[in-house]
Amino acid sequence: MSWGTELWDQFDNLEKHTQWGIDILEKYIKFVKERTEIELSYAKQLRNLSKKYQPKKNSKEEEEYKYTSCKAFISNLNEMNDYAGQHEVISENMASQIIVDLARYVQELKQERKSNFHDGRKAQQHIETCWKQLESSKRRFERDCKEADRAQQYFEKMDADINVTKADVEKARQQAQIRHQMAEDSKADYSSILQKFNHEQHEYYHTHIPNIFQKIQEMEERRIVRMGESMKTYAEVDRQVIPIIGKCLDGIVKAAESIDQKNDSQLVIEAYKSGFEPPGDIEFEDYTQPMKRTVSDNSLSNSRGEGKPDLKFGGKSKGKLWPFIKKNKSPKQQKEPLSHRFNEFMTSKPKIHCFRSLKRGLSLKLGATPEDFSNLPPEQRRKKLQQKVDELNKEIQKEMDQRDAITKMKDVYLKNPQMGDPASLDHKLAEVSQNIEKLRVETQKFEAWLAEVEGRLPARSEQARRQSGLYDSQNPPTVNNCAQDRESPDGSYTEEQSQESEMKVLATDFDDEFDDEEPLPAIGTCKALYTFEGQNEGTISVVEGETLYVIEEDKGDGWTRIRRNEDEEGYVPTSYVEVCLDKNAKGAKTYI
Repeated sequence: MSWGTELWDQFDNLEKHTQWGIDILEKYIKFVKERTEIELSYAKQLRNLSKKYQPKKNSKEEEEYKYTSCKAFISNLNEMNDYAGQHEVISENMASQIIVDLARYVQELKQERKSNFHDGRKAQQHIETCWKQLESSKRRFERDCKEADRAQQYFEKMDADINVTKADVEKARQQAQIRHQMAEDSKADYSSILQKFNHEQHEYYHTHIPNIFQKIQEMEERRIVRMGESMKTYAEVDRQVIPIIGKCLDGIVKAAESIDQKNDSQLVIEAYKSGFEPPGDIEFEDYTQPMKRTVSDNSLSNSRGEGKPDLKFGGKSKGKLWPFIKKNKSPKQQKEPLSHRFNEFMTSKPKIHCFRSLKRGLSLKLGATPEDFSNLPPEQRRKKLQQKVDELNKEIQKEMDQRDAITKMKDVYLKNPQMGDPASLDHKLAEVSQNIEKLRVETQKFEAWLAEVEGRLPARSEQARRQSGLYDSQNPPTVNNCAQDRESPDGSYTEEQSQESEMKVLATDFDDEFDDEEPLPAIGTCKALYTFEGQNEGTISVVEGETLYVIEEDKGDGWTRIRRNEDEEGYVPTSYVEVCLDKNAKGAKTYI
């Protein structure tokens, strides 16, 4: 099967076919190039996606990634980053092994095709020239033969005419001979050219064209083979990265298997545990005996000035209402059914019951965080202080390493003065030593606060401290209705706080009655356990051992409102004072 023998007369069609083959190859190159661009774009998008969901450094979000599920997610993002890198490898290998190679081959193929068809056209032109020569000699031979026939006929005519002179007959005879000779020469020339043309034509159709077409066929077959090899390379480039991509996917699976729900639950405990003890049992108050009844803040028989002790216990409180009971503005107004009042209690929304509480919250939010983290619950404060101590110790170690390095350099300078002046390092050495001393002082300060907090926290076993961080059960000293006996784990108070919330919910018609100008009555006393410097707006300074009046309990934010005298009041951390509520004040809050 040869194009030279089978397609000897299809020169133009072969030319079109080989051009189509080159176009197909260029189209395949374009396809691979677009594939590489897609791979690069996909890799870039994967990298951007991985970067987008990476936690920001030195941010609160980075601290949240301590859970195993979040760590697994980070591993997932890192593996996706490596996965994107493999797609970049695919793009690079396809560009270098296919696109560049095929582009160079196409240029060589075009040159070879051009050369082969140039030789074919040259052979065509040669055979066409021979054909033209043959045709020319043939026409000349035909013309000379006709001229010889006419000359012969003219001579015979002149020879038969008796009126023609002998000279004219001789002249005609000579002319006929000349024409016959010319015809013979033309015949010989035509015969020679014909033989030559037949030889050239035989060479053209049996030698030159088959050779040229054979080269074109081989060129086309090499193009087809090269395209097939490129397709194999295309698949092989993908296959080479499959093991690495498999490792990336295995890494994602391994990260998912490393998730430990129990560990995450323990981390939640360590992150949010306040360190407070659960509230103790509430004492039973017997209201069956009239002599033990306490006067309610909302009782109609209670006047503003009656029975007001020195500490202003049992004073008027406009924001205290029992659940399901709505204060009547008119004594003639009938009470609504209990079921309707319960529905109103369940669906109504709490409102801010005191402008002072709002002012306290705003002032604390606007103020800076205390250096000793006194605004936090005990357990969280201990963790923050421990973290600060660890950071300071790391800084101290870093400075000490720097000091050791400077000291060694100074010793080298002392042994080899030509390397440098030892005195030039004294200033730097003194500066580092001063920094170490400052950091040690700072560390001692935080260690003192840490020791103070750990001394106040309930005793913990070493195993519990290391593993769960839970406290051994240890009941705090019982004080008469002290706040510590009713603290919930979030620092709020179970009984009074929940009842006050219910009262605030139902007191929707009386918000306009709150008077910020009227001093709040004292509801108990407190004793300062530690000295507190009230530097923020709304706070008050206290001295350890000082006794003050409590005018507002801790509402769950870790602050208690106290009063020293009529003109000096403010907030202190609840953990800094020991609060004792007055029974009468408590009864006034809960008695109808």
